[in-house]
Amino acid sequence: MSAVASAAEEQPARVSGIDKIERRRVALAESALKTLGELGYARTSLREIANNSEFTHGVVHYYFRDKIDLISYCVRYYKTKCARRYDEVVETAASAEDLATGFLGKMTQTLVEETPMHKLWYDLRAQSMFEDQLRADVAAIDKLLEEMIWRILLRYAELTGTAPSVDAPTAYALLDGLFEQAVVGYGADPEKTPDLLADRIKQVLPKLVSA
Repeated sequence: MSAVASAAEEQPARVSGIDKIERRRVALAESALKTLGELGYARTSLREIANNSEFTHGVVHYYFRDKIDLISYCVRYYKTKCARRYDEVVETAASAEDLATGFLGKMTQTLVEETPMHKLWYDLRAQSMFEDQLRADVAAIDKLLEEMIWRILLRYAELTGTAPSVDAPTAYALLDGLFEQAVVGYGADPEKTPDLLADRIKQVLPKLVSA
């Protein structure tokens, strides 16, 4: 048997092994997210995560070298899904009003239903100022979310016959700042905060484009 043929036969096994490891890491991340969202970065350890899941501490430590590795993976996994949640709205909106309504609907929904996960993200982003290990992952997630906001703004501009009046980082900073403020305020006033967030986004969105 040739070396090429041998390598070709071995490749599926290696890919299968990689897939199995990744599936287990995803399962661990999904299990860990609830604990992380409830306790935050500083109060969570690998042992605490294991104690609140079906996995042992040894299993968690086998797939993640330390707490930072696990938390970074969890937030990256969650935020990657978040960044795609608005794609259908962007693709199907027939008017600027449709787009704004769909965007605000999903944004307020995730605020209400996934507050702990957003709190964890902002906690992690703050910690990245002090933890070198976190900075690359946080920067990558920020870029992913910035691109998400930019896709929405470009489509909004297209539907209104205008053009963005700010660049992508500025648009992201403005809308993300309003969302972070809502995440903080939601704990104190869960009844009014979603509507307040929607009202503020409605005010800001038209100002991000110009003829």
